[in-house]
Amino acid sequence: MDGLSLTLLADEHLEAARSAPAGRSALTVHGGHDHMLRQTLIAMAAGTELAEHNSPGQATLQVLRGRVRVTAGSDTWSGEPGGFLIIPPERHGLHADSDAVVLLTVLADSRKAQG
Repeated sequence: MDGLSLTLLADEHLEAARSAPAGRSALTVHGGHDHMLRQTLIAMAAGTELAEHNSPGQATLQVLRGRVRVTAGSDTWSGEPGGFLIIPPERHGLHADSDAVVLLTVLADSRKAQG
């Protein structure tokens, strides 16, 4: 099994996010669209967001750096380093209150993964 450092990846992708036009950088560190389990490191420059989008299935967000907010309708959940948020199973968005890095873990809908 190959290991990797989320700390080093966070540094690398946060630097890339700061210079990217969209203010984001991401890397799938495990799985992919053909797997049931997918883990993606997402780095976001302060003030950027992932606009509201549909939930891909069961998902959690671990905050590695910075401060973020998950919003769904009128509900908001905040996360700081070490925080663990459960992504709601409805349309939601993600906002970086400061430069931030999160690890998104998604268990895809088994019907989609098999079909």
